[in-house]
Amino acid sequence: MEKIAIYPGTFDPITLGHIDVIERASIIFDKVIVVIAINSKKTCLFSEEERILMARESLKHLSNIEIDKFNGLTVDYAKKRNATTIIRGIRAISDYEYEFQIALMNRKLNPDVSTIFLLPNEKYTYLNSSIIRELSKYNQDVSDFVPPIVSKMLKEKLEK
Repeated sequence: MEKIAIYPGTFDPITLGHIDVIERASIIFDKVIVVIAINSKKTCLFSEEERILMARESLKHLSNIEIDKFNGLTVDYAKKRNATTIIRGIRAISDYEYEFQIALMNRKLNPDVSTIFLLPNEKYTYLNSSIIRELSKYNQDVSDFVPPIVSKMLKEKLEK
């Protein structure tokens, strides 16, 4: 049976930290579905189509990755796609506390789906999409933190 995992997030935008976690997961699982979360309560800089485009371009070097979008509960999406695992990246203890609560609730909702926490390379532990957006607003070079497509799209978006 194929081992399928999902890695959900808003990816607004996708960073090298996200990609590091996805690359690690792609070694462990037969298929990793990167799920762009559509969250009406969250105001994103990029549209869902732009986030999907950035993810596809940034992950094209991995043959067992799929990009999709979803609005709803992660465990429902996992069941729909026959995924047995939800992947979450953990950068710090503060991430763990929040993610631990969500993982326990997901297990309560669907005991057949497990959550695993993957640590990114230590050089990405301080990195998140909010920081990237903020730096970009002040015309700072973010090319060390994001794939080229993201850097380009950030510049284009913020020049408008």
